[in-house]
Order: sequence, then C-alpha cells, then structure tokens
Amino acid sequence: MTPNSLSARILAGAWALIASALAPVLPFYLRRRVAKGKEIAERLPERQGHAAARPPGRLVWCHAASNGETLSLLPLLEALARQDRALSFLVTTGTVTSARLLEQRLSPELAPRTQHRFLPLDVPRWVARFLDGWRPDLAVIVESELWPNMLAAAGKRGVPMALINARMSARSAQSWGWAPGFARGLLDRFALILAQTEADAARFSALAGRDVPCWGNLKYAAPPLPADPAELARLKVAWAGRLVWLSASTHPGEDEIILSAHRLLAPDHPGLLTVIVPRHPPRGPDIAALAGDLPVARRGAGQEAGAGVAVYVADTLGELGLFYRLARVALIGGSLVPHGGQNPLEAARLGCPILIGPHHFNFSEIITRLRAAHAVVATPDGQVAAEALAGNIARILADPAAGQAMARAAAALAQDQADLPGRIATALLPLIRPAR
Repeated sequence: MTPNSLSARILAGAWALIASALAPVLPFYLRRRVAKGKEIAERLPERQGHAAARPPGRLVWCHAASNGETLSLLPLLEALARQDRALSFLVTTGTVTSARLLEQRLSPELAPRTQHRFLPLDVPRWVARFLDGWRPDLAVIVESELWPNMLAAAGKRGVPMALINARMSARSAQSWGWAPGFARGLLDRFALILAQTEADAARFSALAGRDVPCWGNLKYAAPPLPADPAELARLKVAWAGRLVWLSASTHPGEDEIILSAHRLLAPDHPGLLTVIVPRHPPRGPDIAALAGDLPVARRGAGQEAGAGVAVYVADTLGELGLFYRLARVALIGGSLVPHGGQNPLEAARLGCPILIGPHHFNFSEIITRLRAAHAVVATPDGQVAAEALAGNIARILADPAAGQAMARAAAALAQDQADLPGRIATALLPLIRPAR
C-alpha cells in the first residue's frame, strides 16, 4: 500500500466517523433550516435516506445540487428518455428552490417517469438506507458534488457512476491537492468524467491521474426560461412606453448598488422601472425596505408596478423568463459582489442585452466567449459600482440598435452546443447496469 492510498483510507475513515458522530445532532440542524425556509418539514425524512419508492425496471439517479445544475440537467434527462423509453429517473437536489424548479420545468412526457427526493446528508447509515431503497442502475452527478460516504457506499454496491459538466475552481483544486490520494480515490469511482471547460478538464486530469475530456458545457444547451403568455401580454400593455431594466438573481449586497444606480438614472429617464428579481425570493421584503423613499411594489405580495412605481421587486419563483422578455437590458446578479455570478446564457437565449459586474468567476469561460463576440458589457473591478452600472445602462438605453446587436451575438453563442445532451446521453447509456 502506497503512502497516498494509506492516507486516503485514513481520511475516508475519519470522515465516516465524524459524520456518524454528528448524526444525533443533525436533525436539530435540519429543523433550524426548516424555520429559515431552507427545508420542507414534511420531507425531512428524505434527508435521512427514507421515502424510497423505486419503480420497476432500470433507474437512473441524477444529482443536481441547486438551481443552475438542475436546469442544466433537464435537457440531458430529455435526451436519455428519448434514447431509452424504458428508463425511469430519480433526481435529487439539495435546495427547496431547485425542487420547485424541477417540478415546474419537467415536461408532461418526462414528469411521470421522474421522481424527486432531497439528497440525504452524508451519514453512512443514511446514505446506505437511500441506496438500498432506490437501488439505482446508474448515478449521474452534475458539476461538483463529491460526498465521500455516498460515493463509497455506491461503489460498494456496484453502482456505475458518472460526473458530468464537472467543474472545479483553482481554489478547490489547490485544496484537494493537500490530499491527492483521497481526491484520486473519489474520482476513481467514476467510470466517466466530462469537464465543462478546458481549465476544469486540466484540474480534474491532474487530480484523477487520467485524461478527463471537455465536451462542452450543458448550460449552453438548456432551454429558454419559460413565461406565462397571458401575463407577458398583460405586462407589455401595462408597461408600454416605459424604460424597463432588470437585475436578475441578485444576492445580498447588490440591491443597494442597484437602487443607487436607479437614483442616478431616474432624472434623465422619466418613468424608469427597475425590476429586481432576488435569487432567493424570501429576501423580497428586505429589498423593498432598502428602497427607502423610492416608490416600490412587491410581486410576492400581489402588488402591481403601476405608473407611480419606480422599483418592482419580483420576489416570486420561476418567473425570471418573464422579466427577461420585458427588459431592455439585464444585469446578471451575483457579479457585483464576490459570489461569482449567475448564468448569463439565460438572458442570451431571450434576446436581452447583458451587463455583468466584475465578479463572474463561476462563468469565466462563458463570459470570455461573450466578450470576444461583443455580446456583453462587463464592469471593470475597482470602479464605483453604482456609477459604472448606471453609465452602462444609460448607454444601452440610449442606443437600442447596439443593444440588440449584442443580444443577437449572445443568442447565437448560446445555441452552439445544442447537440451536447444527446452526445452525453449516448455515452451514459452503456454504463447502465443490465436488468437484474
């Protein structure tokens, strides 16, 4: 046994012991999350591996941590379902919002073949209960969720595993580098690893000790965000003649900057409507309070953005596609603060010109391509955020033709990997265990 493999076994054993020791207090932690709206009380047993309802036949288990991963998974599920009409699917996620998004976005054809559960916490006996109940014939992990006890338990049960759209930041790679044997042991369990960028592929290759290819990014292949046609038509009439700009999926610390930008823009743009869609809808009342003397309305409270309203807080779930279709320009949230940005391709698919702040490391490869295509306006780091944002918005509002040229270039780029879900599905199908 090499020193690396010995240290890997020690770390894996230590992780299992720590998780088992924490198990008695984790239910209290989960109940605290319920109080914060981060768990659903009646579904807490799922976090301990309960509530399996395995269908007959071959079952593919897919795990997507949160909203972005869930949305990028949907085209792959559709492709798998088309290529093998006998498959059933279990999708696990880690957040309430991703569970609701999945429920909203599953097609009528796919919904009867798909069940959702919350992923159990990484406690050995909880993940064992989960796996023994569901008995998946293939496990597909999206992006970067590597839970040691879950992977070890799946490996012991002979479950084939694939890591797709794999993502690893430079910082994460450096952290894993302190335990190379442990990292390689986790990655060895995957029969297939597909990275989403060449930089990710290089990091995974170095840790896994084998070639990890980059086929592309599933985020390019996601369908356009939906919108209710009747509500879209109604708001187009209600907001006719107004300049509307959108701040999409904002995070704490950004709303103050956005509201300051509105104050700078308003004198030169009568009737300006700033729409703020928070990444987490429960923040809606807090954002409305930040508006101060600005006339504000909250969609989550059933309020309308009438002629006298300057700021509309759209604190609802699953309606971002509606506001991308109504806005003249959109700021991608998570980029004015060091969160790393949200997915700019959602705006690109709907023909909305894109602004992004200096912090977009979660989507650096996509932003690089958008900038090369002159399809995004990025705010440089170090500028006064509100003034820079207001200036960029003003330039696009003043030149609609330039904004639409940006949007067309972004839309073309967003469609250039439409065949990727089918290619990945073709690679995954041979991994599925034969019917037992």
